[in-house]
Amino acid sequence: MDDNLHSPQRRLIELRIEHADLDNLIDQAAQLRPQDELGLRRLKKRRLMLRDLIAQIEAKLEPKEPA
Repeated sequence: MDDNLHSPQRRLIELRIEHADLDNLIDQAAQLRPQDELGLRRLKKRRLMLRDLIAQIEAKLEPKEPA
């Protein structure tokens, strides 16, 4: 059971949830505090980093197709 808590699949799910949460937070912040450009940039940078990490994990999990 402990192995499942630290599996790459579970980590991928957690990262996708965090990415979706950041999407919502960015949308809300853009509407409620459009003058906070620095805060928005930080959120977007974090979201981009998560997207890259998700892509890396997906590449490791998905078998490569032969050429």
